[in-house]
Amino acid sequence: MLETTPKIEQVPTNIITGALGVGKTTLIQALLEQKPKHERWAVLVNEFGEIGVDGALLTTPEEDGIFIKEVPGGCMCCTSGLPMQIALNLLLARAKPHRLLIEPTGLGHPREVLQTLSEEHYKEVLDIRATLALIDIRKLADKRWRAHQPFQEQLEIADHIVVTKSDLYQQDLTPQLNEYLQDIGISNLPIRYAQQGKIDPQILLSKSKYQEPSDQTMHSHSHSAPHDHESSHPKTSDSIQTIKAPETGSIKVENNADGYYSYGWICAPTQIFDFRSVMDTLSPLTVERLKGILITEQGVLTCNLIDGCLSVSMTGLEQAADSRLEFITDDKNLAEQTSQRIEHLLNLAPN
Repeated sequence: MLETTPKIEQVPTNIITGALGVGKTTLIQALLEQKPKHERWAVLVNEFGEIGVDGALLTTPEEDGIFIKEVPGGCMCCTSGLPMQIALNLLLARAKPHRLLIEPTGLGHPREVLQTLSEEHYKEVLDIRATLALIDIRKLADKRWRAHQPFQEQLEIADHIVVTKSDLYQQDLTPQLNEYLQDIGISNLPIRYAQQGKIDPQILLSKSKYQEPSDQTMHSHSHSAPHDHESSHPKTSDSIQTIKAPETGSIKVENNADGYYSYGWICAPTQIFDFRSVMDTLSPLTVERLKGILITEQGVLTCNLIDGCLSVSMTGLEQAADSRLEFITDDKNLAEQTSQRIEHLLNLAPN
């Protein structure tokens, strides 16, 4: 008797958006840990950088029912959403998931991601559910974030606002959040609090305000100007393939758009980093964001720098497919200086 391929239809789909360093990957990791064992979940990850660190951090054996696909190199809604559609179609065909999670880059325009997902050819394939906008309320003290258009858009399209890192606050900042939401014309959005990066997965089940084609909410907030895909969006690679590690040395890749600059390296798996040198090199850095997964003599470690604070953790693995490191900053001179410092101290020889 011939086996029939399961039809992919009405896959519950959630977008998890938020600014750089707000904790999107951490929240997704926590959700994956709570996934029902019999279900297959798919995760589509978009990064500003080119090398795909988030995908490496999330990667888990597909035998566990978790499938990861990346769209590196900028905002995946550019070029008429083609990179996103190609990656999404490949992911759906491979995973045939019971749920799909999408993590757009913190510098992209999630409204256009929603528009792509709502197009006619996905109408029977995807069931758009709640969009979660993650926010670290402390960011509101920074005028750059308050006025940053993608940051505002992330909140405008949300069905739920999820406050992260509140355990690090010195006081209750909810009044500041409510004041800001009123200032940008948002009201009546439910606010949830993630506890140490975790949230009840039941939040994923709620409906999206964009679910019905007749709903005009998608267009209820007007932008100050139309998006210029060539200038305001980060560039998106024509290819959706992530860069493969070289056999020796390292490959360096760069990206810049919308006033931000990223430098990244992907290193041969034979390159073993000195743990102490890694700490001494990365700890003093002042870039906006840095993350990586590195093979050291003590094992595989992950590193995460945000708000001037470096955190590292050992994965418990002795080996990894390769080492990857990437940072983002809005200061061009700082980007170049940091790149030189990392290459010199960590001996990142080009391939």
